[in-house]
Amino acid sequence: MLFNSWTFAVFLGVVFALHYAGRRSAWQVGVLILGSFVFYGWHTPWLVTLLLVSTVVNSTAALKLMTPGAAESDRRRVLWLAMGFNLGALGFFKYAGLLVRTLVPEMWQGAATRWVGEVPLPIGISFYTFQGISLVVEAWRVGPAGFPGLLPPRGPQERVWFHARVWFFKAFFPQLIAGPIVKAGEFFHQIGPKRLGTIDWSGAVRNLILGFFLKMVVADNLKEATAVLTYPQFMELPRLNLWMLLYGFSFQIFADFAGYSLIAQGLARLFGYVLPINFAHPYLAASVTEFWRRWHLSLSSWLREYLYIPLGGSRISEGRTYVNLFLVMFLGGLWHGAAWSYAVWGTAHGVMLALERFTGIGRKDPAKLTWWRRGLGVVVTFHVVSLLWLLFQLPDIRHVGTYLRCLFTNPGGALPQYLFVIALFGLPVVLHHGWGATAGWRNRLGPVRGRWLETAVYAVLLFLLLANSGTPGDFIYFQF
Repeated sequence: MLFNSWTFAVFLGVVFALHYAGRRSAWQVGVLILGSFVFYGWHTPWLVTLLLVSTVVNSTAALKLMTPGAAESDRRRVLWLAMGFNLGALGFFKYAGLLVRTLVPEMWQGAATRWVGEVPLPIGISFYTFQGISLVVEAWRVGPAGFPGLLPPRGPQERVWFHARVWFFKAFFPQLIAGPIVKAGEFFHQIGPKRLGTIDWSGAVRNLILGFFLKMVVADNLKEATAVLTYPQFMELPRLNLWMLLYGFSFQIFADFAGYSLIAQGLARLFGYVLPINFAHPYLAASVTEFWRRWHLSLSSWLREYLYIPLGGSRISEGRTYVNLFLVMFLGGLWHGAAWSYAVWGTAHGVMLALERFTGIGRKDPAKLTWWRRGLGVVVTFHVVSLLWLLFQLPDIRHVGTYLRCLFTNPGGALPQYLFVIALFGLPVVLHHGWGATAGWRNRLGPVRGRWLETAVYAVLLFLLLANSGTPGDFIYFQF
């Protein structure tokens, strides 16, 4: 079920009304669990089975890991079994095809191997699997002490409530399909009875307007122009169009994913929950290091806490730090998709992070850079990141090489219709980042004038959303 559909609007109204029809946590959590499973299985009902199994396994494992008096050896066994299930399910459904295509010669691929290579990718599996891993790892760490909001049950009734809260954490529909990735410790303390009078309407409305604007006005209109960014169509385009397509796709992927995250945050606020911020104006980054402190923050945080730090982080040696950066970004690239182009994308980012650390660029405080060094860094970083986004649109690395060559060797001139669309619908992304860059100036306006300015901006966004939405399309990150 797409957020940008009338079906979802009806679904949201029904779930919202039922949620606030009861005043007890059990009722409200039950409504949201049921609604989340309906949301997930609306178009493809069999997907509910995998989500259900994943939820049961992680819920049972968390309970056993938090049971008082459990032997350490038993807890360790449960941890490894739960981790094996989560990684095994993700590996099978997401990477079986890649492994078969890579390791098994084509002449040896019979019906069985071809079937494995064609296993469909369940939508959102990367996101809810990472949440399951977060839950069992944190349950292992805290043990019987429990989380704020999730303590080991002392009787049958508390046991049912324990599982209900875990099911809610895993399936909460605003973030189920494409994040933000919510860590266990960030969520359970929020579970409790919610009241209409305590809804953060201002925050919810702002998130929803900006999120839907970025998705439906910016990303959905840009996709009409960037549709030609495929092989061999792009080979016939003039140089200027190729450069603008590069920028257009960079704007599109930001608007699409940041839009989804903002919509998810706004929806969660309607039900009384706060999801983590996922984007902080990433194209203002003056280095790739800073970019990853601004882009997909929930994934960056997850990788740092559950992969980079356990590998040793930067504590062991300088050489090991570079290896850890490379490995984390390589795996982070593969997380985005079952193709070697994603691994190359992650590896390239890892190499850039290592180079910036080695040269000292990544260690500098961005706030202390002079205006011209920061400006130069922003321009260079934006181009590096945008060039690497080509690997998301052109999975064959040879085609990426062809595109890079065409950027400099294709004839001049321009096809103005593509340039106009990209310039028109890319401008809001530039202005959005300009809004972030002028936060200090806006703070000096004072609270009253600042609120009036913000209200006027959101009114304009709402008008454009109603008047200039593009053809609805799937969110780009659904494929991950």
